[in-house]
Amino acid sequence: MSDSSSDSVSLDVHTIYLGGKEYIVRTGCGSVSVIVYGDQEKPALITYPDVALNHMSCFQGLFFCPEVASLLLHNFCIYHISPPGHELGAAAICSENPELSVDDLTDQIVEVLNYFGLGAVMCMGVIAGAYILTLFAIKHRERVLGLILVSPLCRAPSWTEWFYNKVMSNLLYFYGMCGVLKEFLLHRYFSKEVRGSVDVAESDIAQACRRLLDERQSMNVWCFLQAIDGRPDITDGLKTLKCRTLIFVGDDSPFHSEALHMTAKLDRRFSALVEVQACGSMVTEEQPHAMLIPMEFFLMGYGLYRPNQFNGSPRSSLSPSCIAPELLSPESMGLKLKPIKTRIASKIHAAQK
Repeated sequence: MSDSSSDSVSLDVHTIYLGGKEYIVRTGCGSVSVIVYGDQEKPALITYPDVALNHMSCFQGLFFCPEVASLLLHNFCIYHISPPGHELGAAAICSENPELSVDDLTDQIVEVLNYFGLGAVMCMGVIAGAYILTLFAIKHRERVLGLILVSPLCRAPSWTEWFYNKVMSNLLYFYGMCGVLKEFLLHRYFSKEVRGSVDVAESDIAQACRRLLDERQSMNVWCFLQAIDGRPDITDGLKTLKCRTLIFVGDDSPFHSEALHMTAKLDRRFSALVEVQACGSMVTEEQPHAMLIPMEFFLMGYGLYRPNQFNGSPRSSLSPSCIAPELLSPESMGLKLKPIKTRIASKIHAAQK
């Protein structure tokens, strides 16, 4: 998958929805699609999705939530980075190209930042994408302002995950994006409520994801899955992180225990965990509103958010009055929430009314 030249070259392809523009950035480890939204004079927030997903299928729910989109686009220019061959309309990756490792994928991110002239950036990743951005932060601490991680991974695959990954790899290799593979992926992404059952219809979110999965090139997904399946344990590297880290995880996520492990290993002065009830791995799609208030407090720590917008805010089940003042001390990370159960917070908020 390597190109003969490591010089970054960009091609404006076309305008994507809501005014974003796609750039194809050529790197030493292959070409990367980057969708850019917003004013490039603002601080940068880069995103990285999970296996078989791109910005449309992994972050659309978050950015279609008006309050969240307003919060992020007010403060950042968004750079959606797709794993190789996961962008809209991608061609199949040549089978003769060498397989990429997770280290190769993080090296691509460095070249993308260099192409756009970006220094330190905010990072948001989901599942495998969260692992890639965490590894990037460990290897390039000076390039990362903070991490917003959704159902993150940090250890090598467990036996269960290894088995699921091998089954998915074989399905991709021999049958492509078949129905059984989609069921495996939907289980990875969503809660039981979203996936439906014999008695409960599948949700619109899951149906939309199925349609977007049909657009993926099977071998491109296989390549990314191989890289993630071969990832090393980076737990020890977490101790070297000094950037602030905000972790979201659904309590119905297959990676819930992984997120708890990662939270326990991070410096508690600079990290916080938000557990979302009745939610799977992709909080960005399933319950994006649950991310709003925690991200508001998180960004306050960087001086990027206007506090007066909290006044009387009806936008979230959480409100500042639910949070003890001592948890927002200036010496804290800007977000120092104890683990939150969003349904419990909703009941507290309702009681206060």
